[in-house]
Amino acid sequence: MPVRVALNGFGRIGRSFLRCALERDLDVVALNEQAPVNVLAHLLTYDSTYGRLPIPVHHDESAIYLDRTPVSVSAIPEPGELPWGALGVDVVIDATAHVESREWAAGHLKAGARKVIVAAPLEDADLTVVLGVNEGHYEAMRHDVISASSATINCVAPILKVLHDAFGVMKGFVSVVHGYTSDQTLLDSPHDDVHRARSGAVNIIPIRTSAARSLGAVLPDLEGRLDVVMLHVPVEDGSLAELTVMLERPASAGEVNVVIRRAAEGGLSGIVQVTTDPIVSRDVLAEPVSCLFDMSLTRSSGDLVRMFAWFDNEWAFANRLADLVEYVGHRL
Repeated sequence: MPVRVALNGFGRIGRSFLRCALERDLDVVALNEQAPVNVLAHLLTYDSTYGRLPIPVHHDESAIYLDRTPVSVSAIPEPGELPWGALGVDVVIDATAHVESREWAAGHLKAGARKVIVAAPLEDADLTVVLGVNEGHYEAMRHDVISASSATINCVAPILKVLHDAFGVMKGFVSVVHGYTSDQTLLDSPHDDVHRARSGAVNIIPIRTSAARSLGAVLPDLEGRLDVVMLHVPVEDGSLAELTVMLERPASAGEVNVVIRRAAEGGLSGIVQVTTDPIVSRDVLAEPVSCLFDMSLTRSSGDLVRMFAWFDNEWAFANRLADLVEYVGHRL
């Protein structure tokens, strides 16, 4: 039977997830968002990045209809008050970007959902899962509130795991050139983060990130060995991670590329893909893999290796959320 899913939050990730779910064994039965139903239906139908949804979308006061299939819509701020039990929800995706604690996320469980997947890093989650890295640690009886981490971690963690298993990773840096996000402004405006107060349309903006801690949550052997910096740039989507790491033994660029390619063709198929094409950020739009590893840019000097990995920071993450919902939902 299809996994019955509810969405809390219907922004960029929530809407991308719903588009992905239409092609999966997933039944999205409800969504909760603090916005008028007609606006939500319009934003689902017309997307500036991914184009028009290829099925008819209609709405009334309490639902959006995908062709003739209804998705119940509510605007309830507290998760514990949502109608998940009455709707028979198996898994909730919380894509609000406002989840700060397990206790808050667990409100979905009190409301009747069987599992909660938070579409963001959450330090006190029962488990953080990055597919291709540590999904084998998931235990249905123990883990009810699960973090899917972030698009960035889903891109770089599989690569780092392959490298660590093959050569050993001693330490390193990750620099992420990332498309702008919805919490940035078009024009300079007051913001709690002074960097984010500056126009996202014309600036390269350093962004504070907890990505290094998030890496440690899924790769505990590398905890404290890596630092991550984030730069938001004026592109709507399509991001690039640069990884510079010191290995436990020397490795040539060719050797690194071989182990990554073998992983992409084996256990990481569908999660990592390799390319030698001279691509740019626009070329990775709607790319479903977590990581498009650019073998043409790999460099090495003894035990120091530099690599580049592209990713669609919306679509790839939405696809991993869909994969994770299937993984969790089929183990209920």
